[in-house]
Amino acid sequence: MKTWIFLAAFVAARLLASQAAFVEVVTNGVAGFKDTPMQPDGKWHVHDPERPQPPVVMSGTFSEKATPPCDAVVLFDGKDLSQWRDKKTGGEAPWRIEEGIMVSAKGDIETTNQFGDIQLHLEFREPTPAQGEGQGRGNSGVFFMGQYEIQVLDCYINKTYADGATGGLYGQHPALANACRAPGEWQTYDIIFNVPHFGAKGEVETPAFVTVIQNGVVVQNHQAFRGATNWRSPGKYTPHGPTGPIALQYHNNSVSFRNIWVRPVPVVNDP
Repeated sequence: MKTWIFLAAFVAARLLASQAAFVEVVTNGVAGFKDTPMQPDGKWHVHDPERPQPPVVMSGTFSEKATPPCDAVVLFDGKDLSQWRDKKTGGEAPWRIEEGIMVSAKGDIETTNQFGDIQLHLEFREPTPAQGEGQGRGNSGVFFMGQYEIQVLDCYINKTYADGATGGLYGQHPALANACRAPGEWQTYDIIFNVPHFGAKGEVETPAFVTVIQNGVVVQNHQAFRGATNWRSPGKYTPHGPTGPIALQYHNNSVSFRNIWVRPVPVVNDP
């Protein structure tokens, strides 16, 4: 009997300890974590609430009647979801179309085709009126090869940990600027993504690189991913093939998307 009581107490203590390990802390009004691994630079924890916020930059305007280049692969033209599927099941994409706009719902989706080095354009709109705060406001994400994420979040007058803000490489590199528009306004992402390359033994020869322009403002400049995106983790590479799907995240917020297209962009190594 005493043995069972001891075991029950031990299990309960371990459970409480594990729960305590995931308690957010708030610093200067920003919720985040101080018990996560340190970033490789040794300066900040992953999702550190004390990490400096990106400076706010008011973006310019753009044409809402923009059309894709003639050689683009159109992933969403406002008509159907035939280029997408449910990421988890492989079945039909569970998102809905409203007046030519794709609205996130129920689960993540990914492209039916796979891509390598590409230029991606998409437009997104955060829900209005804004609800929630921090990571709970307008949360979504763009995943290259299904695993390297550029964060989508409503960061218009809404602070969160810097490596989880809009335009950031989630959990790794904050954006160079906060170029977010107000909820209800359309925003643009123009992204160049270069795939990682691995050696014969699975070692990383070159990491994945990304350049991100949000609303005409450079928020990532040929930045290297530290590995696949994960929560409370600085990222780790696992060898994979040269192509993968593009995925869009549903994170309990109904974010809208439109005018999504890609172009293959070969890497030129000539001096």
